[in-house]
Amino acid sequence: RIMRPDDANIAGNVHGGTILKMIEEAGAIISTRHCNSQAGEPCVAALARVERTDFLSPVCIGEVANVSAEITYTSRHSVEVQVNVMSENILTGAKKVTNKATLWYVPLSLKNVNKVVEVPPIQYARKEQEDEGKKRYEEQKLDRLETKQRNGDVIFPVINPEPHTVGYSQSSLIHLVGLSDCTLLGFVHGGVTMKLMDEVAGIVAARHCKTNIVTASVDAINFHEKIKKGSVITISGRMTFTSNKSMEIEVFVDVDPFVNEAQERYRAVSAFFTYVSLSKDGKPLPVPQLLTETEDEKRRFEEGKGRYLQTKAKRQAQMQQAAQQ
Repeated sequence: RIMRPDDANIAGNVHGGTILKMIEEAGAIISTRHCNSQAGEPCVAALARVERTDFLSPVCIGEVANVSAEITYTSRHSVEVQVNVMSENILTGAKKVTNKATLWYVPLSLKNVNKVVEVPPIQYARKEQEDEGKKRYEEQKLDRLETKQRNGDVIFPVINPEPHTVGYSQSSLIHLVGLSDCTLLGFVHGGVTMKLMDEVAGIVAARHCKTNIVTASVDAINFHEKIKKGSVITISGRMTFTSNKSMEIEVFVDVDPFVNEAQERYRAVSAFFTYVSLSKDGKPLPVPQLLTETEDEKRRFEEGKGRYLQTKAKRQAQMQQAAQQ
């Protein structure tokens, strides 16, 4: 679809959360279509995880975003979908790839939302494709479990925080889940949640550096629990690490269920967003150093530094490999 002015961030480019929402919608459509391709129990595909996705290039207002999706692996109860986003300048015809993402979906029965139905298998062109897909499946399954186990942190307000500290930029957003946010099953669309998470992360980044900021990448987003219609969700974000030119922000979503339900508040989603600071001309600016005060903040900073260095080394290896080809 064509990108409209209401899709823009303050810099005039398309909001990163809007792109994430479009990616998820494409994945949900193809997964639901596939899972209902054979005679069986009607179902809707629910988002379970989004692998790391990089924002390779900004999408501008007036351009057309083309989102394409392909199923690349199926297990008994899950579907892996590869999604590509390409922007097109309809005045010049110029095209460029802006995003590549991998998403995992689980099909839930329309009759019983707690029942996961079986996924029809796909045909692989080569046996190696199935083996590689199974390896990715096992890796994401393990990572989801590890992430869920460390999801006990909460964010508390800080009185009169100093600039460039964690407490100074941390932010929260409270949202009542309505009908327009939900799937046919009455649970929140994954894309809606991701868009809200990106908004909060953007506020944290803007508060920290006081400049124009854009989403550079999103680490794996894990959807641990479903979010029902009528729930109140709190999306919280805090700075965890800064390099010279980037900021890592941890974002998680907590859910307060229905008023009459016995279930207590729970953690539904968690992820790390990376932002960069840009000048008015769109050129990278130095990022102020994050000032860590507590032992937990220092620990999270070192963990973020490890993720940053790992991603940097991986990117350099990919560039070297591309140069040799």
